[in-house]
Amino acid sequence: MVSHKALTIILLGFLMISCGSTPEEKAKNLKLTTNAKNGSIPLGETLTFSLQNDQNYEISSTSFTLNGQSVEENKPITITKVGNQLLEATVFFGDKSATIKTNVTVLNNEAPKVYKFNILNTYPHDITSYTQGLEFHNGELYESTGQYGESKLRKVDYKTGEVLKNINLDKAYFGEGLTILDNKLYQLTWRRGIGFVYDVNTFEKTGSFKYGKSKEGWGLCNNGKVLYKTDGSEDIWILNPETLTEDDFLQVFTNKSGIGQLNEMEWIHGKIYANIYQRNGVAIINPETGGVEGVIDFTPLKNLVTQHPKLDVLNGIAYNPDTQTIFVTGKNWDKLFEIELVD
Repeated sequence: MVSHKALTIILLGFLMISCGSTPEEKAKNLKLTTNAKNGSIPLGETLTFSLQNDQNYEISSTSFTLNGQSVEENKPITITKVGNQLLEATVFFGDKSATIKTNVTVLNNEAPKVYKFNILNTYPHDITSYTQGLEFHNGELYESTGQYGESKLRKVDYKTGEVLKNINLDKAYFGEGLTILDNKLYQLTWRRGIGFVYDVNTFEKTGSFKYGKSKEGWGLCNNGKVLYKTDGSEDIWILNPETLTEDDFLQVFTNKSGIGQLNEMEWIHGKIYANIYQRNGVAIINPETGGVEGVIDFTPLKNLVTQHPKLDVLNGIAYNPDTQTIFVTGKNWDKLFEIELVD
């Protein structure tokens, strides 16, 4: 017969053995350590990591992934894009496992250059246009505008402001960015999760596409091969022009932090120029890394347009290959500015 004292000792021993015995409980005492200082690392610097097992648990095996891709412990990794990176360790204790996660933020390895600008010319712009997308094609300006019941798609003679072609969107849609590739004009809508495809010459609607993981429709541009799409966050989604699926994405970061509220975009000399909503500024982004290489402060322009109750922020940037200059305007601005950048 087991005494009361002996039974108590046995129960205490059982509790001590049981405590922390599940994979999840053991995982709480394990730690993924990296060489990232305060969780951040500059672009181009190699990332190293290891699994810290201070409790000396018996581990059968461990596998590691970075953003879902297999990586090896203690083997330096060169990360080629900025943004938030997810490092995971799957630890096996016999036939059971648990997962440990940690985040590493990759920042751009240089501060963005600050650009000023000179105004070369000023042209008329429809003051009722809530500009969302702007792009040149064959010397003429194409514009997409927003607001429910007021959204439109149009072709404009930029020198005179004359509207050469116009269609109005159904009042259920809030128009957003546009871009033109292979004689197809792509236009986004804001929160309906759908974009439209038109014949650029006739404005005949030839198709539509649904968004994937992107939150909303904000801005569009292209590099002649793929489309780039913003959704109001710090992400730029890369779309296959044939399937219009979101095949990949960039995160946009400076040397200090991410840049959110990315809006209307333009592809200029191999870089993405993106309006930053509510800031009257444009970020110059490396499309390979997502790093912000430059910023342009267009705040002074807003004081040069007619001041009125509906006047809103800068939005709309387009590169004219004929003049090799940049054009910018804003929401309900009555002027379109042709500018040159000054380093």
